[in-house]
Amino acid sequence: MIVKEFKINTELEIIVKIVKEILVLFKVEIAPEAVNPDYDSLEIVNQIDYPATGQVTTTLTLQNNRLNQEDIKRFNRTSTMHEDESTKAAINRLIKLNLYHIFTEELGGKLAPWGILHGVRPTKIVHRYMEQGWDMDTVKARFMEDFKVSPSKTELITDIAKLQLPFFKATEGSRKISVYVGIPFCPSRCLYCSFPSSILPPDATVKNYLKTLAYEIEAIKRQIDRYNLEVQSIYVGGGTPTSLNHQDFEALLALVNKAFLHPGVEEYTVEAGRPDSLDLEKAKIMARAGVNRVSVNPQTMQNKTLRLIGRRHNSEDIIRAFAEVRQAGIAHVNADLIIGLPGERVKDAEDTINKVIALQPEDITLHALAIKKGSELKLMKQDILLPEDEEVQAMSEVMVKAIADYGLIPYYIYRQGYMSGQLENVGYCKPGKEGIYNIQIMGERQTILGVGGAATSKIVYPGKRLMTSFNAKDLPTYLNSIDKYIERREQLLQETYSI
Repeated sequence: MIVKEFKINTELEIIVKIVKEILVLFKVEIAPEAVNPDYDSLEIVNQIDYPATGQVTTTLTLQNNRLNQEDIKRFNRTSTMHEDESTKAAINRLIKLNLYHIFTEELGGKLAPWGILHGVRPTKIVHRYMEQGWDMDTVKARFMEDFKVSPSKTELITDIAKLQLPFFKATEGSRKISVYVGIPFCPSRCLYCSFPSSILPPDATVKNYLKTLAYEIEAIKRQIDRYNLEVQSIYVGGGTPTSLNHQDFEALLALVNKAFLHPGVEEYTVEAGRPDSLDLEKAKIMARAGVNRVSVNPQTMQNKTLRLIGRRHNSEDIIRAFAEVRQAGIAHVNADLIIGLPGERVKDAEDTINKVIALQPEDITLHALAIKKGSELKLMKQDILLPEDEEVQAMSEVMVKAIADYGLIPYYIYRQGYMSGQLENVGYCKPGKEGIYNIQIMGERQTILGVGGAATSKIVYPGKRLMTSFNAKDLPTYLNSIDKYIERREQLLQETYSI
């Protein structure tokens, strides 16, 4: 649907934001310069009757003014908040719910797999309900009724939430933390990438970055010791850490080990996501360093797609990289795949998942393609042929079935805006092979200290309140302002762990 003008009876940023989420969900485009729009204007009016009835009434009006004839369509929907909801959350939910009903029941919009849920971490809602003592049938009913989540997605999210809760309980009240080390460099930039990573710069710039990183790691090591923290998992990501040359890569892991590795570390992951950046010697460097989990990320096994999206490797390189990691003695290998890449269809998805399963990874993460700001794909969207939502959903079904037949179970999930097929990102693993860092970073129940360019530190204050500290995404700013980031992190740690 294309409309020239959008009106809403509020200037509150949060209300405008959630209304626009629904418009995006149903592919409503606001185009003031449109020559032949479907409607001249779309107006949304929300009336909130609180505390009298706890009801929210939403009126959506579509209007055309053509040939001196006024054509108006008006739709109303009223919903009532629950007594156990906070007022603000209830109002936001009911506005979205009312609009969802209008679009699906009056305007022919298709039901969305995730209904009106838009947040990155849907499991957090399930965990909150569970910890309030709700039985699982009640939790599922609320997801389907309050958020219009489909039965299959409701089962998925509750299964994952139940699996994750023991991981949170095991570290609750302890001083166990995780550490993220960021290397924001890649061999090339992928078409869909919006991460703050750079093409691998000249050696002098890399040396300067690693020197600054070492300075920050030494500072964070002192903070860990000062507050008697214990590292549970280490994640070296990026970017692509293995894009460093052999000497720098080995020095990096030695630095990480000296600061963070101890006998109690349960998981030590390195992103070797680009097979063109990995060889047997780098795999052996990781094994000697004690790395016990490596990500080798095909994204797809279709060579034509790999060329299109800017990956400088082919499917044979992926097979080689898996073999080299295994040969080096690393037992846990993850593979990331993307559903909905340009030009791909169900047969491509089926071929990719079968070829990846043949490599016998311990876990597979299925990502639905997200069209993000800052990516080349966002800029070139009009010139790139992407599969329709229905096709992407069919691709997902094929891949999920193959993964289940292989024996993997879902263990973590997150969502992003503007995802193909209105889907999600899900990690699947062999039972007992869950990625601890992935569970903790999405659950936001454990302090995670981030070092390096674009890294984020998340400090969990007693009572589960979250405080964050961000390192600069821009490389020169990070290099020139490192003391500021160290000081900010120290303030949050002192506030949290000195009580």
